Amino acid sequence: MRSLLFVPGDNTRMIEKALASDADAVILDLEDAVPEDRKDAARETAGAVVAAARAARARPEIVIRINSLETERWNADLSAAMRDPPDAIMLPKPRSGADVERLSAEMSRLETARGHVEHRTRIIAIATERAASLLAMPSYVGASPRLSALAWGTEDLSAEIGAVAAHDEDGRVSSPYRLARDLCLITATAANVDAIDQVYVALRDFAGLEREARAAARDGFGGKLAIHPDQLPIINAAFTPRTEDVETARDLVAAFARRGAAAGAFEHQGRMVDLPHLVRAQRLIARADDAGRRRR
Repeated sequence: MRSLLFVPGDNTRMIEKALASDADAVILDLEDAVPEDRKDAARETAGAVVAAARAARARPEIVIRINSLETERWNADLSAAMRDPPDAIMLPKPRSGADVERLSAEMSRLETARGHVEHRTRIIAIATERAASLLAMPSYVGASPRLSALAWGTEDLSAEIGAVAAHDEDGRVSSPYRLARDLCLITATAANVDAIDQVYVALRDFAGLEREARAAARDGFGGKLAIHPDQLPIINAAFTPRTEDVETARDLVAAFARRGAAAGAFEHQGRMVDLPHLVRAQRLIARADDAGRRRR
């Protein structure tokens, strides 16, 4: 998924707009975007949206962000969400992979009790919102077969740390949060799941958004969180491989195929290449193919 758009789970107008947008996934938020007195309404609205979306021929993936397992609200959130299971549940503020295991176990219990296909609904964990989680990042590796992505962000972590800001004078992410970003990417790689880049909160700074999105794609992130539909074209473009890069990758894969088992290190188009270059080329082609499927 290149773009994952947050939308308040109780706002039907915004949800309809999000579902008609170019987002690869729409996140129906039951957590931070919904005030306390609207939590019940958001659960009902999100459940109805998932039920209706199932019948659509073409739609974005539907993700529901529940409240943290540290709260008393998450059980009610999950119970409502799993009446007609979405594509994924987003877990905020986990303290370690044990929270992913706990969530997955409750999802399995609800699936069995309600006759749903087990393990169809995945988990996306925002793994950097608690300082304790950063010290437990290896615990996410193998935490659950449902885990499909790790995301990161600065807002909750900087609040917990007590930082004045998470960015320096030039608008760049400062040192503690670069560490969180890097740990998210490396842990996602070790867990063989997608790494998702943080939201960009300056809504009208499209140049800054493009710079951050392209840097994330360059470094290996597979997509980016969004908070407004206007951000989607920039994010989708940043995480869609360029045609010329795909052609170069396909040419390299073909060169390895011609050499067969004898392929080791060899010169290709004036550069020395070996197995890591092949792996990168294959992954770029897979990303391009996935982007192509989502455009149809």
